[in-house]
Amino acid sequence: MSVLSGKKIILGVSGGIAAYKTATLVRLFIKAGAHVQVIMTPASKDFVTPLTLSTLSKNPVYSTFYNEEDETSHKGELANQNAQWNNHVELGLWADLMVIAPATANTLSKMVNGNCDNLLIATYLSAKCPVYFAPAMDLDMYKHPSTLSSFKTLQQFGNIIIPAESGELASGLSGEGRMAEPENIIAFLEADLLSKLPLKGKKILITAGPTYEAIDPVRFIGNHSSGKMGFDIANEAANHGAEVILISGPTHFKVKNTQINLIRVVSAQQMYDACHEFYNNVDVAIAAAAVADYRPKNIAEQKIKKSEACFTIELEKTKDILASLGEIKKSQFLIGFALETENEIENAKLKIQKKNLDLIVLNSLQDEGAGFGKSTNKVTFIDKDFTIEPMDLKSKEDVAVDIINKIINHYHA
Repeated sequence: MSVLSGKKIILGVSGGIAAYKTATLVRLFIKAGAHVQVIMTPASKDFVTPLTLSTLSKNPVYSTFYNEEDETSHKGELANQNAQWNNHVELGLWADLMVIAPATANTLSKMVNGNCDNLLIATYLSAKCPVYFAPAMDLDMYKHPSTLSSFKTLQQFGNIIIPAESGELASGLSGEGRMAEPENIIAFLEADLLSKLPLKGKKILITAGPTYEAIDPVRFIGNHSSGKMGFDIANEAANHGAEVILISGPTHFKVKNTQINLIRVVSAQQMYDACHEFYNNVDVAIAAAAVADYRPKNIAEQKIKKSEACFTIELEKTKDILASLGEIKKSQFLIGFALETENEIENAKLKIQKKNLDLIVLNSLQDEGAGFGKSTNKVTFIDKDFTIEPMDLKSKEDVAVDIINKIINHYHA
């Protein structure tokens, strides 16, 4: 999954021949999972049609302050059939990032001086989000002192330049000034956004799901954990830039983020081995899996036949993964989960001490909406200083956000 997924992007198109490339750029934004709103300068419509960009973005294209005519037939989340005024303030506040491509010398100069004579510049001046610009012009224009001054000033404003490329130009000359290719713009944005995420450079180990402890080749001892909580935590960690190692017991969930390395296991012993393989090289470990406490002492090689009225299985303890990680902990931030049915707070505090945890996420089966197999969870955070922070009932995705925020605060407090 791209870091652009879910992002609301304004694409500003100014009047240069490179505007024809914006059709591909919009398509790549949509493919990455972004929401795109195109704003065109009036001159840019000589190079690419609003209908093309509207069709690809699935939103109307704006180019004037007032809807003098219906330029596109599509209606999207920012469209209002009754509105006559295209609100540049609303557009600027809507966006998570703004990309001006191509950014001609004329548009760059207007951005520098606040020459607000079109909707694109008005929206730029209203934007509260990061603004990227991809210059596109002929070689001599690109090297002109006024253009170089525009680059410098815009970067001093906090705008981010997507460097032009070298190659054949519209004039027939060859040199610097070509707008970066759409694929390279996407790569630039992804790399820049990732580099600024709060968990960039951090490695996080997460366990998820149940473990199955074999009785015979077809039967096992297990539990009702779906694995959703651990997968939600992994997705949230990856979305904040972390490199994630997700060790999961049997579950139907899959990962889409390329920052997540999914390792599937079945038994508690396999999960123990996988955790210890990676633990020394991670910054954070989150034990969200529901690991079996016991396993059959002897596993039958053949399917056990139904014969006796009663059947006894001798069990032995599994290795305590979380306690073993706490014993060898160096600088890792170690988070455990506790699912309790009585004396919840006291039992959780004991677990923090016994397992050398930095934070525990307490679940109580007494709370409606919490526990296995549900889309919601109600947790209480308890840190190693025994600070208790009860939370409201939330979706597991929102609980994952809270957990990742605890990690971010640990490293950035």
